[in-house]
Amino acid sequence: MTTTYSHDYQQSLAAPEDFWAEQAKLLAWKKFPQQILSQNERGFYRWYADGELNTAHLALDFHVEQGRGEQAALIYDSPVTQQKQSFTYRELRDEVALFAGVLQSKGVEKGDRVIIYMPMIPQTLIAMLACARLGAIHSVVFGGFAAHELAIRIDDAQPKLILTATCGIEVQRIVPYLPIVKAAIAEAEHKPEAAIVYQRPQLPDQLEGSPSFDWDKLRAVATPAPITWVKAGDPLYILYTSGTTGKPKGIVRDHGGHAVALKYSMDMIYGVKPGEVYWAASDVGWVVGHSYIVYGPLLHGCTTVMFEGKPIKTPDPGTFWRVIGEHKVNVFFTAPTAIRAIRKEDPQAEYKKQYPTPSLRALFLAGERCDVSTYEWVKSVLEVPVIDHWWQTESGWPMIANMTGYGFDKTKPGSAGKAVCGFDIRALSGNAAIQGPNQEGAICIKLPLPPSCLPTLWRNDDRFERGYLSRFPGWYLSGDGGYVDEDGYIFITGRIDDVINVAGHRLSTAEMEEVIAAHPAVAECAVIGVADELRGQVPIGLVVLQEGVRITEETIAKELIQSVRETVGPVAYFKKVFVADRLPKTRSGKILRKIMRCIADRAPYSPPSTIENPVVLDEIKALLLAPS
Repeated sequence: MTTTYSHDYQQSLAAPEDFWAEQAKLLAWKKFPQQILSQNERGFYRWYADGELNTAHLALDFHVEQGRGEQAALIYDSPVTQQKQSFTYRELRDEVALFAGVLQSKGVEKGDRVIIYMPMIPQTLIAMLACARLGAIHSVVFGGFAAHELAIRIDDAQPKLILTATCGIEVQRIVPYLPIVKAAIAEAEHKPEAAIVYQRPQLPDQLEGSPSFDWDKLRAVATPAPITWVKAGDPLYILYTSGTTGKPKGIVRDHGGHAVALKYSMDMIYGVKPGEVYWAASDVGWVVGHSYIVYGPLLHGCTTVMFEGKPIKTPDPGTFWRVIGEHKVNVFFTAPTAIRAIRKEDPQAEYKKQYPTPSLRALFLAGERCDVSTYEWVKSVLEVPVIDHWWQTESGWPMIANMTGYGFDKTKPGSAGKAVCGFDIRALSGNAAIQGPNQEGAICIKLPLPPSCLPTLWRNDDRFERGYLSRFPGWYLSGDGGYVDEDGYIFITGRIDDVINVAGHRLSTAEMEEVIAAHPAVAECAVIGVADELRGQVPIGLVVLQEGVRITEETIAKELIQSVRETVGPVAYFKKVFVADRLPKTRSGKILRKIMRCIADRAPYSPPSTIENPVVLDEIKALLLAPS
């Protein structure tokens, strides 16, 4: 039976239980749920609460049972090590079952947490799925984070084990992981029982000191572990995302709703079919890597590509086109930042001529806003539809998109498309009134959220309610502002809090401020995210020095940049500090960060009536806009 986007979208809002019950039937449940939608004692919504299944089973064992065992499940392509490797569904299932046995031998059981701090190698994906197979909860921490960030996550998740590797590789640079892991464990109050370390030939280690075990030695004597069936509402993983307080939020993802939504999205949003090749050029440390490198493609029976490299310099700006052509990628997903980097290095797309990509049907972009110039450039280079779409770590899958499974619809520059089925998205005014067409407001989603969206924060229901549900009762607050036009296309205009988006990575300016404020020479400070052609946004710091401090601007800038790098990590891309005499504030003492951001971006702004001293804005303007 053929259907249309308009019909299904209306059905998903009018009868969400019926709509998502039908989608759930596409999965192989151990026990099909009778409760499609329910609420817990706090009124939080839950999907498929009494159903039983296992995500790793659905992603691997099920496909082997259905005759897909000899199809490629995973292609690993690593230009930084000159390695390529392919795993069939049968091979990947066996590797996952074996490593689940390794974890089981170290006492990991259903509900235990396991932190994974690893590079983009097949063992990382295997580790994630092995945790899922046991019903354990994994928490992947991006390998670009420093020890302090890892320690925060250790204390919050309280893992039984840490899984890591001896190193990551950044272009031509080896990044030792074990010193970071050891420093994080030393700083953390919670002490994991052990670490399992994958030895990379680029940096072997004797594993002396804390209780550490060699990955391959344990694997050699392990016994494959059977599937552990779990409730649909049991957590599959915790993924930390930056919060405005500086303390990361542990986004919880469940087994059931996550599997239903991701399988649906592969078909109806990305328009791929089982057996086709799907590539998301991201990192498993971020939500895109969880959803569309690991789980989504495998749940749908696709071949997924895991790429260890960069869009440029590994070895050149043609590497993405090579991967697409060589592995016959049908649908490609990356961030606008990557495309901007390629364009900067190869504006005439000369490298594209070396790598034909006849298999490619569509390019999807997300992570930060895609400027029209970049959109038009890559569209002309690839000669396929380029589709912007919008979602969050909190949702786990797209909320706004061009749903190509219903047939490709027209795009509008600057818009990520229309609301995905299940998401009733509106712009709300400050008093919770739904804004009319083209009227800007806070982008909110009417409850209940569809499957896969966060049911709560890890062990912090109060923060979940306070941060997402309390401002507009009955609605989920996305944290972004924007508007909906007369045709239903949604335009996201930017964050309404102080979390910034650096190359698709959400980072807290509040956390960076904490690092800067700790310097003995700093009296007060502010970090703002300013527009950047390549990365979307980058942070800059403004500091006021303590009276009587004798330190040059060059020295203080160098020391603060190094402190942020060591504490938050190089992923923050914090490279610029301004020393100011004073910062603009309201009379109540609130620093006017948004106004300073507008000044730096040369955007219009209106000073609030509560400003303490309007002259300070002129001083900041002269500072921020002075010739470099």
